[in-house]
Amino acid sequence: MSEKGQITMATGIMGLATGLSRIAGLVRDIVVAALFGAGFGTDAFFMAFTIPNLLRRFFAEGSLTAAFVPTFSDVYHRQGEAEARRVAAICATLLTLVMVVVVMAGILCSPLVVRMIGYGFGAVEGKLALTDTLNRVMFPYIFFASLLALLTGVANVFGHYFLPALSPLLLNLAMIGAAVLLAPLFEVPVMALAIGVLVGGLLQLLLQFPLLRRYGLSLRPDFHFRHPAVQRVARLMLPGLLGVAIYQINVIVTRLLASFLPEGSVSYLYYGQRLFEFPQGIFIVSLAQAVLPAMSRQAALGDRDGLKDSLRFALILLNLIILPAALGLLLCSVPIFSLFFMGGAFTFHDVQQTALALSAYAPGLIFVGISRVVVPTFYAMQDTRTPVLVSLWTLLVNAGLGLALMGPMQHTGLALALTLAAAFNAVVLVWVLRRRIGHLGLREVGSSLLRSLPPLLLMAAVVYLLLGLGDWAAPGERLVKGAVLALAIGVGGLVYGGGCLLCRVPEVDRVMVFCREKIARRRG
Repeated sequence: MSEKGQITMATGIMGLATGLSRIAGLVRDIVVAALFGAGFGTDAFFMAFTIPNLLRRFFAEGSLTAAFVPTFSDVYHRQGEAEARRVAAICATLLTLVMVVVVMAGILCSPLVVRMIGYGFGAVEGKLALTDTLNRVMFPYIFFASLLALLTGVANVFGHYFLPALSPLLLNLAMIGAAVLLAPLFEVPVMALAIGVLVGGLLQLLLQFPLLRRYGLSLRPDFHFRHPAVQRVARLMLPGLLGVAIYQINVIVTRLLASFLPEGSVSYLYYGQRLFEFPQGIFIVSLAQAVLPAMSRQAALGDRDGLKDSLRFALILLNLIILPAALGLLLCSVPIFSLFFMGGAFTFHDVQQTALALSAYAPGLIFVGISRVVVPTFYAMQDTRTPVLVSLWTLLVNAGLGLALMGPMQHTGLALALTLAAAFNAVVLVWVLRRRIGHLGLREVGSSLLRSLPPLLLMAAVVYLLLGLGDWAAPGERLVKGAVLALAIGVGGLVYGGGCLLCRVPEVDRVMVFCREKIARRRG
């Protein structure tokens, strides 16, 4: 199968698994909103979860994946499976030791860290103390998540994508179960969510054990930390850690500034970002994970033209999906929160405020997607420094814009600041990459984008008109609201897909041919 075929198939597989997980995540957020609303307890929980979640991205999804996958892929393709398994075992041993220290330090230093990132909570009695307690309970989650990321990287290089991408489903199910079953048992009900996070992290890791047996991997301790490949991973991780740290500091800055705004602002931003991350997790993250092993192979073999071709193809696939998704979030923000979240402790006022945050986040989906596809190109070339420098400037842009916009626009201004910072990050990354490896052939991407604009505009008009049939301020009426929203999304999707086929968008034709070939093979 060609590189483009492998990227398309891997993206589809991970998108399907991630989609199931994201649906469970949506159900989780609906349950949390109904049981806990948007206020004292949820503000504390979301702020507390920021810290282990931040470190998960430090050590797991960000720097570890960026450093480990290209190195492991290089060892696997040049030195064989046996040596690759040995490198994986050494890295797992080293990561376990590091994570034990990180978890112990995090629990001990929790009061100081919580006060730093949630300083504004000090004005409300008991809010900082609750945030600290929740953080201590959830902190071991980073241990499970980091080992999970290592095993995910190994599985992806071996060509296995579904099971690792499905693992977040267990985290969401654990949090739902804990919220429903355990919340009544606690004096502070939101404590049940923290227990759910911890149990979910353990279940995510245990789900990967069948892969260990399948590929002959062993988690037996191996202390040969001087292995050249392991040292290379460590060298690449250091700037990668700084880069991910800068990105997460953006999130912390936003949460810190939001802590000075009226109560509920942190929750509005969280719920808005969760819906924003729904298409991001299903497609953008899946595409980035799928394209990294392919680019790593091409970089290891010195195939720069192939590297550029994979990047162009990824950007075209990205635009075809993310543009309608971003526009859909803008149009459907109030209907989505009215249907899924309004009720119980979550009022229509909360719907409106959360929808404002989502509307400000939505355009950033395009720029986040571009960055998530371009950054693996640097990682594939084993350059983790350049994204760090760009992220540093992005941090300054976000902080400055956040301070400027939070006064007149409240929490919506903070969401808009992140979107503008994401645009800055994407533009600079593309510019630097073009200077590094030469002409990227972006005219082909632009041509595909222009062909997709008429269907996109027609889709927007149809969705807007259909959504006007619903009364989104009315409580209840979930069947009617659900039918209207489903009709708008379904018809809008058909209009967009059919329009792309009529406008002869090449990549849509290619995907259709690919699907027909797969169906024909299975029938044969």
